[in-house]
Amino acid sequence: MEIKVLGPGCPKCHKVEKIIREVVTEENVEANVEKVTDVMEIAGYGVFGTPAVVIDGEVKSVGKIPAKEDVKAWLSE
Repeated sequence: MEIKVLGPGCPKCHKVEKIIREVVTEENVEANVEKVTDVMEIAGYGVFGTPAVVIDGEVKSVGKIPAKEDVKAWLSE
C-alpha cells in the first residue's frame, strides 16, 4: 500500500502524517508512508488544499485532519 501525505510542511500536515503513521502501526498494515511537499507534485493530484491524503493513487481527504477512524476505514477498503 502506498500512502502519501500532501502538504508544504505546516502543523496540520505534520499532524496528518502522525495520525497516518500511528494507524498504520496500530493496525499492523504493510504500507509505505511518504510526505510530499513539492507543490507541482501536489497539484498533479488535482489537490489545491492541504493537508491531503492519497492512498494507492486515490485522493481520500483534502483540507482537513482526518479522524483515526476514517484512516482505519480507508486502510481496510
